[in-house]
Amino acid sequence: MKRISKPTDYVFQVSWEVCNKVGGIYTVLSTQAKMLESIYKDNLIYIGPDFGQAAKGSKAADGAAAVFEPDSKLLAPLARQLKKKGIPTRFGRWAVPGSPIVALVDFTNLREEKNQIYADAWNDFGVDSLHAYGDYDDASLFGWQAGRMAAEAYNYFCKQEKQELKAVLQAHEWMSAFSLLYVKKHEPKMATVFTTHATSIGRSITTNGKQLYAYFEGYNGDQMAQELNMEAKHSAEKAAALQADCMTTVSELTDKECRQFLGRESDVLLPNGFEPAFSYRGSQLQTVRKRARKALLNTYNALAGTNLTDETLIISTSGRNDFICKGFDLFVNALKRVQDRNEVDRNILGVIAVPCWKKEARAELIERLANKPAIKLLDGSALEPLPYPFITHELNNFNEERLVQTILASGLRFGKEERVHILLIPSYLDGEDGIINLPYYDFLTASDYCIYPSYYEPWGYTPLESTAFSIPCLTTNLSGFGQWVQSEVGHLPLLSDGVAVIPREDYNYDHCVNEIATSIIGMARLSQDDRVQFGNAAFELSKKAQWKDFIKNYLKAYTLAIKNNGHF
Repeated sequence: MKRISKPTDYVFQVSWEVCNKVGGIYTVLSTQAKMLESIYKDNLIYIGPDFGQAAKGSKAADGAAAVFEPDSKLLAPLARQLKKKGIPTRFGRWAVPGSPIVALVDFTNLREEKNQIYADAWNDFGVDSLHAYGDYDDASLFGWQAGRMAAEAYNYFCKQEKQELKAVLQAHEWMSAFSLLYVKKHEPKMATVFTTHATSIGRSITTNGKQLYAYFEGYNGDQMAQELNMEAKHSAEKAAALQADCMTTVSELTDKECRQFLGRESDVLLPNGFEPAFSYRGSQLQTVRKRARKALLNTYNALAGTNLTDETLIISTSGRNDFICKGFDLFVNALKRVQDRNEVDRNILGVIAVPCWKKEARAELIERLANKPAIKLLDGSALEPLPYPFITHELNNFNEERLVQTILASGLRFGKEERVHILLIPSYLDGEDGIINLPYYDFLTASDYCIYPSYYEPWGYTPLESTAFSIPCLTTNLSGFGQWVQSEVGHLPLLSDGVAVIPREDYNYDHCVNEIATSIIGMARLSQDDRVQFGNAAFELSKKAQWKDFIKNYLKAYTLAIKNNGHF
Protein backbone atom coordinates (compact mmCIF):
# COMPACT_ATOMS: atom_id res chain seq x y z
CA MET A 1 0.00 0.00 0.00
CA LYS A 2 1.33 3.42 -0.91
CA ARG A 3 2.18 5.83 1.87
CA ILE A 4 -0.81 7.89 3.01
CA SER A 5 -0.39 11.45 4.26
CA LYS A 6 -1.71 11.93 7.82
CA PRO A 7 -3.72 15.13 8.39
CA THR A 8 -3.29 14.87 12.18
CA ASP A 9 -0.76 13.50 14.64
CA TYR A 10 -3.16 11.67 16.98
CA VAL A 11 -6.64 10.23 16.60
CA PHE A 12 -8.91 9.39 19.53
CA GLN A 13 -12.02 7.40 18.61
CA VAL A 14 -14.68 7.35 21.32
CA SER A 15 -17.52 4.85 21.32
CA TRP A 16 -19.71 2.95 23.77
CA GLU A 17 -18.99 -0.12 21.59
CA VAL A 18 -15.19 -0.24 21.89
CA CYS A 19 -14.55 -3.77 23.22
CA ASN A 20 -18.28 -3.84 23.98
CA LYS A 21 -20.37 -5.54 21.31
CA VAL A 22 -23.85 -4.06 21.17
CA GLY A 23 -24.58 -3.47 17.49
CA GLY A 24 -23.15 -2.40 14.17
CA ILE A 25 -20.79 0.29 15.49
CA TYR A 26 -18.71 -2.47 17.06
CA THR A 27 -18.29 -3.93 13.58
CA VAL A 28 -17.46 -0.51 12.12
CA LEU A 29 -14.65 0.10 14.58
CA SER A 30 -13.28 -3.42 14.90
CA THR A 31 -13.03 -3.94 11.14
CA GLN A 32 -11.76 -0.40 10.50
CA ALA A 33 -8.93 -0.70 13.02
CA LYS A 34 -6.43 -2.55 10.84
CA MET A 35 -6.45 0.05 8.08
CA LEU A 36 -6.48 3.08 10.38
CA GLU A 37 -3.76 1.55 12.58
CA SER A 38 -1.58 0.98 9.52
CA ILE A 39 -1.63 4.75 9.02
CA TYR A 40 -1.40 6.04 12.60
CA LYS A 41 0.28 3.11 14.40
CA ASP A 42 0.11 3.72 18.15
CA ASN A 43 -1.02 7.31 17.64
CA LEU A 44 -4.51 5.85 17.23
CA ILE A 45 -6.36 5.21 20.50
CA TYR A 46 -9.85 3.77 20.85
CA ILE A 47 -11.65 4.83 24.02
CA GLY A 48 -14.46 2.71 25.43
CA PRO A 49 -16.27 2.08 28.74
CA ASP A 50 -14.63 -0.14 31.32
CA PHE A 51 -17.03 -2.90 32.32
CA GLY A 52 -14.24 -5.03 33.72
CA GLN A 53 -13.61 -6.66 30.35
CA ALA A 54 -11.62 -9.83 30.86
CA ALA A 55 -8.40 -10.54 29.05
CA LYS A 56 -8.42 -12.35 25.73
CA GLY A 57 -8.54 -16.10 26.20
CA SER A 58 -10.92 -15.85 29.14
CA LYS A 59 -14.63 -15.17 29.31
CA ALA A 60 -16.29 -11.84 29.85
CA ALA A 61 -18.99 -11.41 32.49
CA ASP A 62 -21.74 -12.22 29.97
CA GLY A 63 -19.98 -15.36 28.76
CA ALA A 64 -18.79 -13.83 25.50
CA ALA A 65 -15.25 -14.32 24.31
CA ALA A 66 -13.12 -11.44 25.58
CA VAL A 67 -11.46 -9.13 23.06
CA PHE A 68 -9.41 -6.92 25.37
CA GLU A 69 -5.73 -7.59 25.98
CA PRO A 70 -4.71 -5.51 29.01
CA ASP A 71 -1.12 -4.31 29.18
CA SER A 72 -0.09 -2.62 32.42
CA LYS A 73 3.20 -1.47 30.86
CA LEU A 74 1.53 0.27 27.93
CA LEU A 75 1.49 4.05 28.52
CA ALA A 76 2.02 3.34 32.22
CA PRO A 77 3.11 6.93 33.11
CA LEU A 78 -0.03 8.29 31.46
CA ALA A 79 -2.19 5.74 33.27
CA ARG A 80 -0.74 6.86 36.60
CA GLN A 81 -1.36 10.50 35.72
CA LEU A 82 -4.94 9.76 34.75
CA LYS A 83 -5.57 7.88 37.97
CA LYS A 84 -4.39 10.89 40.00
CA LYS A 85 -6.85 13.06 38.05
CA GLY A 86 -9.74 10.73 38.87
CA ILE A 87 -9.86 9.10 35.44
CA PRO A 88 -9.24 5.38 36.07
CA THR A 89 -8.03 3.94 32.77
CA ARG A 90 -6.89 0.51 31.66
CA PHE A 91 -4.69 0.45 28.57
CA GLY A 92 -4.32 -2.55 26.33
CA ARG A 93 -4.91 -3.87 22.82
CA TRP A 94 -8.12 -4.70 21.02
CA ALA A 95 -7.87 -8.33 19.88
CA VAL A 96 -8.94 -7.61 16.30
CA PRO A 97 -6.86 -7.27 13.11
CA GLY A 98 -4.51 -4.33 13.62
CA SER A 99 -4.43 -4.74 17.43
CA PRO A 100 -4.89 -1.01 18.11
CA ILE A 101 -4.38 0.61 21.50
CA VAL A 102 -7.50 0.71 23.63
CA ALA A 103 -8.19 2.86 26.67
CA LEU A 104 -11.08 1.60 28.80
CA VAL A 105 -12.26 4.32 31.18
CA ASP A 106 -14.16 3.80 34.42
CA PHE A 107 -16.80 6.51 34.77
CA THR A 108 -18.57 5.34 37.93
CA ASN A 109 -16.75 7.89 40.11
CA LEU A 110 -18.53 10.68 38.19
CA ARG A 111 -22.00 9.68 39.37
CA GLU A 112 -21.75 12.01 42.36
CA GLU A 113 -20.90 14.86 39.96
CA LYS A 114 -23.74 14.07 37.55
CA ASN A 115 -25.91 17.08 38.38
CA GLN A 116 -23.02 19.52 37.97
CA ILE A 117 -21.97 17.91 34.68
CA TYR A 118 -25.54 18.19 33.38
CA ALA A 119 -25.77 21.80 34.57
CA ASP A 120 -22.57 22.66 32.72
CA ALA A 121 -23.82 20.90 29.57
CA TRP A 122 -27.04 22.92 29.77
CA ASN A 123 -25.34 26.24 30.38
CA ASP A 124 -22.60 25.74 27.78
CA PHE A 125 -24.38 23.82 25.04
CA GLY A 126 -28.12 23.72 25.78
CA VAL A 127 -28.18 19.99 26.45
CA ASP A 128 -31.44 19.21 28.27
CA SER A 129 -30.82 16.26 30.59
CA LEU A 130 -33.89 16.97 32.74
CA HIS A 131 -35.98 14.17 31.25
CA ALA A 132 -33.17 11.60 31.07
CA TYR A 133 -33.94 7.92 31.63
CA GLY A 134 -32.59 4.49 30.85
CA ASP A 135 -29.01 4.37 29.60
CA TYR A 136 -28.61 8.15 29.28
CA ASP A 137 -26.77 8.67 32.56
CA ASP A 138 -24.13 5.99 32.07
CA ALA A 139 -23.55 6.91 28.42
CA SER A 140 -23.22 10.61 29.19
CA LEU A 141 -20.89 10.09 32.14
CA PHE A 142 -18.81 7.72 30.05
CA GLY A 143 -18.59 10.37 27.32
CA TRP A 144 -17.55 13.05 29.81
CA GLN A 145 -14.86 10.78 31.27
CA ALA A 146 -13.67 9.79 27.79
CA GLY A 147 -13.35 13.47 26.88
CA ARG A 148 -11.32 14.11 30.05
CA MET A 149 -9.10 11.13 29.27
CA ALA A 150 -8.50 12.26 25.65
CA ALA A 151 -7.67 15.84 26.73
CA GLU A 152 -5.21 14.63 29.37
CA ALA A 153 -3.60 12.22 26.91
CA TYR A 154 -3.28 14.94 24.29
CA ASN A 155 -1.45 17.25 26.69
CA TYR A 156 0.71 14.35 27.87
CA PHE A 157 1.80 13.58 24.30
CA CYS A 158 2.48 17.27 23.59
CA LYS A 159 4.79 17.43 26.63
CA GLN A 160 6.48 14.16 25.69
CA GLU A 161 7.23 15.39 22.18
CA LYS A 162 7.87 18.99 23.32
CA GLN A 163 5.65 20.52 20.67
CA GLU A 164 2.05 21.31 19.96
CA LEU A 165 0.47 18.39 18.18
CA LYS A 166 -2.57 18.11 15.98
CA ALA A 167 -5.20 15.78 17.37
CA VAL A 168 -8.73 14.74 16.42
CA LEU A 169 -11.36 13.33 18.72
CA GLN A 170 -14.04 11.42 16.81
CA ALA A 171 -17.20 10.76 18.81
CA HIS A 172 -19.56 8.06 17.57
CA GLU A 173 -23.31 8.40 18.23
CA TRP A 174 -25.14 10.26 20.98
CA MET A 175 -23.57 7.98 23.62
CA SER A 176 -20.24 9.71 23.00
CA ALA A 177 -21.60 13.23 22.55
CA PHE A 178 -20.42 14.41 25.98
CA SER A 179 -16.79 13.55 25.09
CA LEU A 180 -16.93 15.99 22.21
CA LEU A 181 -18.59 18.67 24.30
CA TYR A 182 -15.99 18.30 27.05
CA VAL A 183 -13.11 18.68 24.60
CA LYS A 184 -14.82 21.59 22.86
CA LYS A 185 -14.90 23.54 26.13
CA HIS A 186 -11.79 22.37 27.98
CA GLU A 187 -9.28 21.52 25.23
CA PRO A 188 -10.34 23.51 22.16
CA LYS A 189 -7.04 22.90 20.32
CA MET A 190 -8.24 19.34 19.74
CA ALA A 191 -10.30 19.13 16.56
CA THR A 192 -13.59 17.26 16.79
CA VAL A 193 -15.56 14.99 14.47
CA PHE A 194 -19.07 13.79 15.28
CA THR A 195 -20.38 10.69 13.54
CA THR A 196 -24.00 9.66 13.78
CA HIS A 197 -24.69 6.14 12.54
CA ALA A 198 -28.44 6.59 13.02
CA THR A 199 -30.21 9.62 14.43
CA SER A 200 -31.99 8.99 17.72
CA ILE A 201 -35.17 10.58 16.35
CA GLY A 202 -35.17 8.66 13.07
CA ARG A 203 -34.77 5.35 14.85
CA SER A 204 -37.34 6.26 17.50
CA ILE A 205 -39.96 7.29 14.94
CA THR A 206 -39.55 3.91 13.29
CA THR A 207 -39.49 1.74 16.41
CA ASN A 208 -42.64 3.48 17.66
CA GLY A 209 -44.52 2.35 14.56
CA LYS A 210 -44.75 5.74 12.88
CA GLN A 211 -44.22 6.19 9.18
CA LEU A 212 -40.83 7.80 8.71
CA TYR A 213 -40.77 8.40 4.97
CA ALA A 214 -44.32 9.38 4.02
CA TYR A 215 -44.27 12.37 6.39
CA PHE A 216 -40.52 12.96 6.54
CA GLU A 217 -40.53 16.61 5.52
CA GLY A 218 -43.12 17.40 8.17
CA TYR A 219 -41.15 16.08 11.13
CA ASN A 220 -39.36 18.51 13.44
CA GLY A 221 -36.57 16.98 15.50
CA ASP A 222 -37.17 18.94 18.71
CA GLN A 223 -40.92 18.45 18.54
CA MET A 224 -40.60 14.71 17.94
CA ALA A 225 -38.10 14.46 20.80
CA GLN A 226 -40.78 15.79 23.15
CA GLU A 227 -43.48 13.53 21.71
CA LEU A 228 -41.30 10.42 21.91
CA ASN A 229 -39.73 11.26 25.30
CA MET A 230 -36.31 11.57 23.69
CA GLU A 231 -35.35 15.12 24.71
CA ALA A 232 -32.16 14.18 26.55
CA LYS A 233 -30.61 11.91 23.95
CA HIS A 234 -31.69 14.13 21.06
CA SER A 235 -30.37 17.33 22.65
CA ALA A 236 -26.98 15.72 23.37
CA GLU A 237 -26.79 14.42 19.82
CA LYS A 238 -27.87 17.74 18.34
CA ALA A 239 -25.39 19.73 20.46
CA ALA A 240 -22.51 17.48 19.36
CA ALA A 241 -23.60 17.76 15.72
CA LEU A 242 -23.74 21.55 15.86
CA GLN A 243 -20.52 21.97 17.86
CA ALA A 244 -18.34 19.52 15.92
CA ASP A 245 -15.60 20.89 13.70
CA CYS A 246 -16.67 18.28 11.18
CA MET A 247 -20.09 16.60 11.03
CA THR A 248 -20.27 13.15 9.46
CA THR A 249 -22.67 10.27 8.90
CA VAL A 250 -22.63 6.96 7.04
CA SER A 251 -24.98 7.46 4.08
CA GLU A 252 -27.13 9.91 2.16
CA LEU A 253 -30.16 8.38 3.87
CA THR A 254 -28.94 9.41 7.30
CA ASP A 255 -27.65 12.75 6.04
CA LYS A 256 -31.26 13.65 5.20
CA GLU A 257 -32.12 12.92 8.83
CA CYS A 258 -29.22 15.07 10.04
CA ARG A 259 -30.53 18.03 8.06
CA GLN A 260 -34.12 17.47 9.14
CA PHE A 261 -33.69 16.52 12.80
CA LEU A 262 -30.34 17.98 13.86
CA GLY A 263 -30.23 21.13 11.76
CA ARG A 264 -26.87 20.39 10.14
CA GLU A 265 -25.98 18.44 7.06
CA SER A 266 -22.85 16.31 7.02
CA ASP A 267 -19.56 17.70 5.82
CA VAL A 268 -18.28 14.24 4.84
CA LEU A 269 -19.99 10.89 4.35
CA LEU A 270 -18.24 7.92 5.98
CA PRO A 271 -19.56 4.72 4.36
CA ASN A 272 -18.75 1.59 6.33
CA GLY A 273 -16.21 -0.78 4.88
CA PHE A 274 -15.19 -4.34 5.68
CA GLU A 275 -11.80 -5.84 6.48
CA PRO A 276 -11.20 -9.02 4.42
CA ALA A 277 -9.01 -10.46 7.21
CA PHE A 278 -12.27 -11.29 9.00
CA SER A 279 -13.58 -13.57 6.24
CA TYR A 280 -12.68 -17.03 5.01
CA ARG A 281 -11.72 -17.98 1.47
CA GLY A 282 -11.01 -21.14 -0.50
CA SER A 283 -10.72 -24.47 1.26
CA GLN A 284 -10.98 -22.85 4.70
CA LEU A 285 -14.36 -21.39 3.75
CA GLN A 286 -15.59 -24.77 2.54
CA THR A 287 -14.46 -26.47 5.75
CA VAL A 288 -16.15 -23.91 7.97
CA ARG A 289 -19.28 -23.93 5.80
CA LYS A 290 -19.59 -27.72 6.00
CA ARG A 291 -19.34 -27.65 9.79
CA ALA A 292 -21.84 -24.79 10.09
CA ARG A 293 -24.42 -26.43 7.83
CA LYS A 294 -24.24 -29.67 9.82
CA ALA A 295 -24.73 -27.75 13.04
CA LEU A 296 -27.85 -26.00 11.73
CA LEU A 297 -29.34 -29.08 10.11
CA ASN A 298 -28.66 -31.25 13.14
CA THR A 299 -30.30 -28.65 15.35
CA TYR A 300 -33.43 -28.29 13.27
CA ASN A 301 -33.80 -32.03 12.73
CA ALA A 302 -33.58 -32.56 16.48
CA LEU A 303 -36.21 -29.89 17.11
CA ALA A 304 -38.69 -30.79 14.42
CA GLY A 305 -38.15 -34.53 13.96
CA THR A 306 -37.28 -33.98 10.31
CA ASN A 307 -34.44 -35.39 8.24
CA LEU A 308 -33.23 -32.40 6.25
CA THR A 309 -30.10 -33.22 4.31
CA ASP A 310 -27.29 -31.08 2.95
CA GLU A 311 -29.37 -30.52 -0.19
CA THR A 312 -31.50 -28.12 1.87
CA LEU A 313 -31.47 -24.49 0.78
CA ILE A 314 -30.49 -22.51 3.87
CA ILE A 315 -31.50 -18.86 3.91
CA SER A 316 -30.90 -16.58 6.86
CA THR A 317 -31.48 -13.17 8.36
CA SER A 318 -29.83 -11.65 11.41
CA GLY A 319 -29.06 -8.46 13.29
CA ARG A 320 -30.00 -6.69 16.48
CA ASN A 321 -33.54 -7.16 17.73
CA ASP A 322 -35.02 -4.08 16.06
CA PHE A 323 -38.14 -5.83 14.86
CA ILE A 324 -39.57 -3.11 12.61
CA CYS A 325 -36.29 -1.58 11.49
CA LYS A 326 -34.83 -4.90 10.32
CA GLY A 327 -37.96 -6.21 8.61
CA PHE A 328 -37.97 -9.60 10.33
CA ASP A 329 -41.73 -9.80 9.88
CA LEU A 330 -41.29 -9.66 6.11
CA PHE A 331 -38.84 -12.55 6.28
CA VAL A 332 -41.30 -14.71 8.23
CA ASN A 333 -44.30 -13.85 6.08
CA ALA A 334 -42.33 -14.42 2.88
CA LEU A 335 -41.49 -17.94 4.08
CA LYS A 336 -45.19 -18.57 4.69
CA ARG A 337 -45.98 -17.36 1.20
CA VAL A 338 -43.38 -19.71 -0.28
CA GLN A 339 -44.92 -22.53 1.73
CA ASP A 340 -48.41 -21.70 0.43
CA ARG A 341 -47.29 -21.35 -3.18
CA ASN A 342 -45.83 -24.87 -3.09
CA GLU A 343 -43.66 -24.26 -6.16
CA VAL A 344 -40.37 -25.80 -5.02
CA ASP A 345 -39.32 -29.43 -4.78
CA ARG A 346 -36.48 -29.02 -2.29
CA ASN A 347 -36.40 -28.30 1.40
CA ILE A 348 -35.87 -24.71 2.52
CA LEU A 349 -34.71 -23.79 6.01
CA GLY A 350 -35.13 -20.15 6.98
CA VAL A 351 -32.93 -19.22 9.93
CA ILE A 352 -33.38 -16.12 12.11
CA ALA A 353 -30.36 -15.38 14.31
CA VAL A 354 -31.44 -12.50 16.52
CA PRO A 355 -30.60 -11.99 20.22
CA CYS A 356 -33.69 -12.03 22.43
CA TRP A 357 -34.24 -12.05 26.19
CA LYS A 358 -33.18 -15.66 26.45
CA LYS A 359 -32.60 -18.01 29.32
CA GLU A 360 -30.77 -21.29 28.82
CA ALA A 361 -30.62 -23.58 25.80
CA ARG A 362 -33.55 -26.00 25.65
CA ALA A 363 -32.62 -29.03 27.76
CA GLU A 364 -34.51 -31.56 25.63
CA LEU A 365 -32.78 -30.21 22.51
CA ILE A 366 -29.36 -30.57 24.12
CA GLU A 367 -30.24 -34.14 25.08
CA ARG A 368 -31.31 -35.03 21.56
CA LEU A 369 -28.19 -33.50 20.04
CA ALA A 370 -26.00 -35.46 22.46
CA ASN A 371 -27.49 -38.76 21.34
CA LYS A 372 -25.79 -38.66 17.94
CA PRO A 373 -22.25 -37.72 16.84
CA ALA A 374 -22.20 -34.06 15.85
CA ILE A 375 -20.86 -34.83 12.37
CA LYS A 376 -23.88 -36.97 11.43
CA LEU A 377 -27.39 -35.89 10.64
CA LEU A 378 -30.03 -37.16 13.02
CA ASP A 379 -32.48 -39.75 11.77
CA GLY A 380 -35.60 -37.64 11.93
CA SER A 381 -37.88 -40.54 11.21
CA ALA A 382 -37.42 -41.76 14.78
CA LEU A 383 -38.16 -38.43 16.43
CA GLU A 384 -41.36 -36.65 17.30
CA PRO A 385 -41.18 -32.86 17.05
CA LEU A 386 -40.61 -30.96 20.26
CA PRO A 387 -43.19 -28.39 21.38
CA TYR A 388 -42.61 -25.17 19.43
CA PRO A 389 -40.17 -26.93 17.10
CA PHE A 390 -38.63 -23.72 15.76
CA ILE A 391 -36.74 -22.21 18.71
CA THR A 392 -33.43 -23.28 20.27
CA HIS A 393 -33.52 -21.53 23.66
CA GLU A 394 -35.94 -20.83 26.47
CA LEU A 395 -37.07 -17.20 26.67
CA ASN A 396 -37.94 -15.04 29.64
CA ASN A 397 -40.75 -13.45 27.62
CA PHE A 398 -41.87 -16.16 25.19
CA ASN A 399 -45.46 -14.89 25.01
CA GLU A 400 -44.38 -11.29 24.43
CA GLU A 401 -41.39 -11.71 22.10
CA ARG A 402 -42.49 -10.28 18.74
CA LEU A 403 -40.39 -12.67 16.68
CA VAL A 404 -42.04 -15.68 18.32
CA GLN A 405 -45.51 -14.19 18.04
CA THR A 406 -44.96 -13.30 14.37
CA ILE A 407 -43.91 -16.87 13.60
CA LEU A 408 -46.95 -18.28 15.39
CA ALA A 409 -49.35 -15.76 13.86
CA SER A 410 -47.98 -16.27 10.33
CA GLY A 411 -49.65 -19.66 10.01
CA LEU A 412 -46.43 -21.43 9.06
CA ARG A 413 -46.92 -25.19 9.23
CA PHE A 414 -44.31 -27.25 11.07
CA GLY A 415 -45.08 -30.74 9.76
CA LYS A 416 -42.38 -33.15 8.64
CA GLU A 417 -43.92 -33.29 5.20
CA GLU A 418 -43.52 -29.54 4.63
CA ARG A 419 -40.87 -28.14 2.31
CA VAL A 420 -40.45 -24.80 4.11
CA HIS A 421 -39.12 -24.69 7.66
CA ILE A 422 -38.07 -21.99 10.11
CA LEU A 423 -35.49 -21.90 12.90
CA LEU A 424 -35.12 -19.10 15.47
CA ILE A 425 -31.79 -18.82 17.32
CA PRO A 426 -32.48 -16.12 19.95
CA SER A 427 -28.88 -15.79 21.11
CA TYR A 428 -25.71 -13.90 20.37
CA LEU A 429 -23.59 -16.20 18.27
CA ASP A 430 -20.27 -16.06 20.09
CA GLY A 431 -19.42 -19.76 19.92
CA GLU A 432 -20.84 -20.42 23.37
CA ASP A 433 -24.63 -20.32 22.97
CA GLY A 434 -25.05 -23.95 24.03
CA ILE A 435 -26.61 -25.23 20.79
CA ILE A 436 -24.99 -23.97 17.59
CA ASN A 437 -21.71 -23.12 19.36
CA LEU A 438 -20.25 -21.23 16.42
CA PRO A 439 -19.22 -17.57 16.18
CA TYR A 440 -21.40 -15.44 13.92
CA TYR A 441 -19.16 -15.44 10.87
CA ASP A 442 -18.84 -19.24 11.01
CA PHE A 443 -22.63 -19.48 11.27
CA LEU A 444 -23.04 -17.12 8.32
CA THR A 445 -21.09 -19.39 5.96
CA ALA A 446 -23.87 -22.02 6.17
CA SER A 447 -26.24 -19.78 4.21
CA ASP A 448 -26.98 -20.12 0.51
CA TYR A 449 -28.89 -16.85 0.53
CA CYS A 450 -29.31 -14.00 3.02
CA ILE A 451 -32.30 -11.67 3.30
CA TYR A 452 -32.26 -8.28 5.05
CA PRO A 453 -35.50 -6.45 4.15
CA SER A 454 -34.83 -3.36 6.28
CA TYR A 455 -37.21 -0.46 6.78
CA TYR A 456 -34.67 1.65 8.67
CA GLU A 457 -31.01 0.91 7.98
CA PRO A 458 -28.57 3.84 7.79
CA TRP A 459 -25.87 1.55 6.36
CA GLY A 460 -26.39 -2.20 6.68
CA TYR A 461 -23.46 -4.35 7.75
CA THR A 462 -25.22 -7.69 7.53
CA PRO A 463 -25.59 -7.66 3.72
CA LEU A 464 -22.02 -6.38 3.32
CA GLU A 465 -20.77 -9.19 5.54
CA SER A 466 -22.68 -11.79 3.53
CA THR A 467 -21.12 -10.58 0.27
CA ALA A 468 -17.65 -10.83 1.84
CA PHE A 469 -18.37 -14.53 2.35
CA SER A 470 -19.60 -14.96 -1.26
CA ILE A 471 -23.23 -15.28 -0.24
CA PRO A 472 -25.78 -13.50 -2.46
CA CYS A 473 -28.28 -11.44 -0.53
CA LEU A 474 -31.31 -9.20 -0.71
CA THR A 475 -31.77 -5.82 0.93
CA THR A 476 -33.88 -2.72 0.27
CA ASN A 477 -33.43 0.77 -1.07
CA LEU A 478 -33.99 2.01 2.49
CA SER A 479 -30.54 0.77 3.51
CA GLY A 480 -27.42 2.81 2.91
CA PHE A 481 -25.65 -0.29 1.61
CA GLY A 482 -28.51 -0.98 -0.80
CA GLN A 483 -28.23 2.53 -2.17
CA TRP A 484 -24.46 2.16 -2.49
CA VAL A 485 -24.87 -1.10 -4.45
CA GLN A 486 -27.35 0.59 -6.77
CA SER A 487 -24.89 3.40 -7.45
CA GLU A 488 -22.16 0.85 -8.15
CA VAL A 489 -24.09 -1.31 -10.64
CA GLY A 490 -25.94 1.60 -12.26
CA HIS A 491 -29.42 0.05 -12.10
CA LEU A 492 -31.82 -1.51 -9.62
CA PRO A 493 -29.66 -4.48 -8.54
CA LEU A 494 -30.76 -8.06 -9.19
CA LEU A 495 -29.58 -11.28 -7.59
CA SER A 496 -27.35 -11.87 -10.60
CA ASP A 497 -25.45 -8.75 -9.44
CA GLY A 498 -24.76 -10.52 -6.13
CA VAL A 499 -27.11 -8.25 -4.18
CA ALA A 500 -30.78 -7.75 -4.99
CA VAL A 501 -32.28 -4.43 -3.91
CA ILE A 502 -36.06 -4.17 -3.70
CA PRO A 503 -37.88 -0.83 -3.40
CA ARG A 504 -39.55 -0.52 -0.01
CA GLU A 505 -41.95 2.24 1.00
CA ASP A 506 -44.46 2.94 3.73
CA TYR A 507 -47.33 1.47 1.70
CA ASN A 508 -45.95 -1.51 -0.26
CA TYR A 509 -45.57 -4.13 2.49
CA ASP A 510 -47.45 -6.91 0.68
CA HIS A 511 -45.57 -6.25 -2.55
CA CYS A 512 -42.25 -6.60 -0.69
CA VAL A 513 -43.35 -9.89 0.87
CA ASN A 514 -44.20 -11.19 -2.61
CA GLU A 515 -40.86 -9.99 -4.01
CA ILE A 516 -38.94 -11.78 -1.26
CA ALA A 517 -41.00 -14.97 -1.67
CA THR A 518 -40.40 -14.96 -5.42
CA SER A 519 -36.67 -14.47 -4.87
CA ILE A 520 -36.54 -17.45 -2.48
CA ILE A 521 -38.33 -19.64 -5.01
CA GLY A 522 -35.94 -18.42 -7.69
CA MET A 523 -32.92 -19.31 -5.56
CA ALA A 524 -34.35 -22.76 -4.84
CA ARG A 525 -34.61 -23.43 -8.57
CA LEU A 526 -31.12 -22.25 -9.47
CA SER A 527 -28.50 -24.70 -10.60
CA GLN A 528 -25.37 -25.12 -8.51
CA ASP A 529 -23.35 -23.32 -11.20
CA ASP A 530 -25.69 -20.33 -11.12
CA ARG A 531 -25.54 -20.13 -7.33
CA VAL A 532 -21.75 -20.12 -7.50
CA GLN A 533 -21.90 -17.38 -10.14
CA PHE A 534 -24.19 -15.25 -7.99
CA GLY A 535 -21.89 -15.82 -5.00
CA ASN A 536 -18.89 -14.73 -7.03
CA ALA A 537 -20.73 -11.57 -8.07
CA ALA A 538 -21.47 -10.86 -4.40
CA PHE A 539 -17.83 -11.24 -3.48
CA GLU A 540 -16.73 -8.93 -6.30
CA LEU A 541 -19.08 -6.26 -4.93
CA SER A 542 -17.64 -6.67 -1.43
CA LYS A 543 -14.15 -6.01 -2.79
CA LYS A 544 -15.30 -2.49 -3.68
CA ALA A 545 -16.49 -1.84 -0.13
CA GLN A 546 -13.33 -2.54 1.82
CA TRP A 547 -11.74 -0.18 4.31
CA LYS A 548 -8.77 0.32 2.02
CA ASP A 549 -11.20 2.14 -0.29
CA PHE A 550 -13.31 3.95 2.33
CA ILE A 551 -10.68 5.04 4.88
CA LYS A 552 -9.86 8.05 2.73
CA ASN A 553 -13.19 9.53 3.79
CA TYR A 554 -12.05 9.46 7.43
CA LEU A 555 -8.82 11.23 6.50
CA LYS A 556 -10.84 13.83 4.63
CA ALA A 557 -12.98 14.38 7.72
CA TYR A 558 -9.90 14.76 9.91
CA THR A 559 -8.38 17.26 7.47
CA LEU A 560 -11.56 19.32 7.46
CA ALA A 561 -11.86 19.17 11.25
CA ILE A 562 -8.31 20.51 11.68
CA LYS A 563 -9.02 23.29 9.18
CA ASN A 564 -12.34 24.28 10.76
CA ASN A 565 -10.88 24.11 14.26
CA GLY A 566 -8.61 27.02 13.35
CA HIS A 567 -5.86 26.45 15.90
CA PHE A 568 -3.26 25.28 13.38
